[in-house]
Order: sequence, then C-alpha cells, then structure tokens
Amino acid sequence: MGVGIIGIGTVVPPKVLTNYDLEKMVDTSDEWITTRTGIKERHIADSNVNPSDLGAEAALKALKMAKVEPEEIDLIIVTSASLEMIFPSMAAVIQNKIGAKNAGGFDLLSACTGFVSSLITGAQFIRSGDVKTVLVIGTEVLSRFVDWEDRNTCVLFGDGAGAVVLREVGDGYGLLSWDLKLDGSGADLLAIPGGCAKNPCSEEVLKNKLHYIKMNGREVFKFSVKVLGETTEESLKKAGLTPADLDWLIPHQANIRIIETGAERLGIPIDKVAINIHKYGNTSTASIPLALEELVLEGKIKDGDILALVGFGAGLSWGSAVLRWKNIES
Repeated sequence: MGVGIIGIGTVVPPKVLTNYDLEKMVDTSDEWITTRTGIKERHIADSNVNPSDLGAEAALKALKMAKVEPEEIDLIIVTSASLEMIFPSMAAVIQNKIGAKNAGGFDLLSACTGFVSSLITGAQFIRSGDVKTVLVIGTEVLSRFVDWEDRNTCVLFGDGAGAVVLREVGDGYGLLSWDLKLDGSGADLLAIPGGCAKNPCSEEVLKNKLHYIKMNGREVFKFSVKVLGETTEESLKKAGLTPADLDWLIPHQANIRIIETGAERLGIPIDKVAINIHKYGNTSTASIPLALEELVLEGKIKDGDILALVGFGAGLSWGSAVLRWKNIES
C-alpha cells in the first residue's frame, strides 16, 4: 500500500527579526551570521501566540488543500521541540481547536528529527489498515527557549509550523523506505536541561539559564554533516535507489554549511536541494514542511519525483524518508 501526502500547509508569524535587528541586541553582525549559518532573518511569534495556534492554522491549510474535513481525521501526530505544556498533549489541544472530533492522537518527541519520525509513524498506522487519514504537524515557538544574550544560539532559531495530511495514494507512490537512528551518548550536546523532572523549575535553574537551549555547536555541526549523508544513502538503498536517482533532497534547515556539505558528499547538485533557511532560520520540526511546501506551490515537484526528507538534531537523533511524489489534485 502506498501512503503519501495529499495536502500540506504551513504558517509563520508575521513579525520578522533580521540580522540587523540582532546587531542591536548582541555582539554579532549580519556578515558573521550569514557566513556561518546562511540565515538572514527569522519569524518570531507574539507573546500571545502559542505552538498550538500555529499548528492548528497550518493543519487547517493542509486539510483545505487535501479537501479533507476535520471530522475525517482518524489520528493526529504532533511533534515539537517547544512544548506548550508538559501535559496535556498538544495533539489534544489542536484536536479541539480544529474540530477533529473523531480523531485520536499523541505527541511524538524527537526534536529536529520529529517531522520525519512522525511522517513515518503516521504512514505505518495507515498501512495497518486501522486508520485512513492521519494529520502530522510540526510546530515551534523556539523563540521562548532562546537566551537572547547568547549570540551563538539566539541567531539560529525561528518560529513556524507545518502540517501534512497522509492517506493511501496508490501502489508505488508515497513512502518507499525510511531510516531512523539514535545516539544517546550525545544527549548533552544539544538540550534544554531545565524545567522538567531532572532539573525542576527553581531559582537556580533560572539563574543558570537552564531553561534555554544549550548547544555545543562544533560537535553538533560535525554530527549533522556526517549523518545527513549516511541516513539519506541508507533509505535510498532500502528502496533500491542511489543519490543519482533523487529529484529533491529536502533536509532539515539547520545551517547552510551543513546542507551544502551534506549534499556535496552525496554528489547531489545544489539545485536539487531545498533551501530556505535564509528566510526562516532553524524552525526545528517545521523546517522540512516549510521547505517542501515551497517546492509544491512553485510547481517544482513533478508526479513521480523521488524525494528524500532528512532530519537530524537533539538526542542525538537522525533519520530520513524516501518518497515517490504523487501530485496533489487541485
């Protein structure tokens, strides 16, 4: 059974924070940020906008494209690195907001690999025969978890959301193969260490800024460049394909140097790589759907094209999904 994407929707907050704005906030420059990350600007949510708000808006856009009513959704999978609350699940909050009264669901936590993991998981539910329609949402308000005095992290992240509707799309189309991996020995390389059971909210946690993103940039860069190519090749191999068969590489938008180096190692021309990090920064679970939707709306993806969606991030976690694209009916 082929399971694929029949609708996609994304949203970013209207407020834009440019590198020139950041120059006034921390010791940095547009040249420094652009050279090292490829980012020119990022979108920041207002204080009254939560991840579930962005996720619900993206979901409704995806449902509209898919011509699916909220009541038809069987399962909602939400993935996020910027949880609204520890519980209830964001899937439950969004289910209520969009009126998906017949849906079950849950949150799947895998940081920047989360969208790939959730897409794979949703496809397996449909293949089981127990559900027909799955809504996958990646949504982030990472700006709330950034130390705006730390120039090494505050320049990287942006807010946004992306959603896809999954259904059967016909044999030979949709998800062809996948790969998911973990290496928990690197858990401390990228983390928000405070605010949960290990380091509950306290004066000490706040004083030491443990409720903000902490990252070993050098080690995370080395890891990301390595696994981007490895997991892509592994998924392609499982599908009986090679990098030469790829029409589009759609990687997590973490850093332009990671993306370019990974593509070069795979031997994939840069014009076959989805890149929009300059506009949005690192939006974690939302970055892949944001990049995918651009290609879809611009008509760059054709029926039968082979796509590789690749995620990597905290955990350490990484993974990829290879799909044969089925054109979305207009």
